[in-house]
Amino acid sequence: MRPQRHGFTLIELLIVVVIIGILAAMAIPKFQATKGKASFAGIKSDLHNLMTAEESYFYDHGTYSSDLDSLKLKPSPGNQIVIGTATTLGWSATATNPISYPHMCAMFMGNVAAVAPATSSGDVACQ
Repeated sequence: MRPQRHGFTLIELLIVVVIIGILAAMAIPKFQATKGKASFAGIKSDLHNLMTAEESYFYDHGTYSSDLDSLKLKPSPGNQIVIGTATTLGWSATATNPISYPHMCAMFMGNVAAVAPATSSGDVACQ
């Protein structure tokens, strides 16, 4: 009489590894898209935070600022904010995340020139 062996055969283990590989190959692209969406949301959020910081600065100093440090605003990791115009009449800015989401969003407030792709004051627009 042969003793019974416990455990899995090599074929069974290989089949399980192949199935796990197929599932991982299907899941990875879905997570890549999620990372891009999160970066996009972070860019829009940073521009809305900039709007709040600019309004607060305006009420304290009577003008808008083009310096992120004076606004006490720190963008989300990887995001870059550039304030193009800041006068007593209004401000305009662009925001990008060149690594995760290589698109640009823009916003302007007040009586300053619009920055493409923004077309209406106070709305974030992205390309």
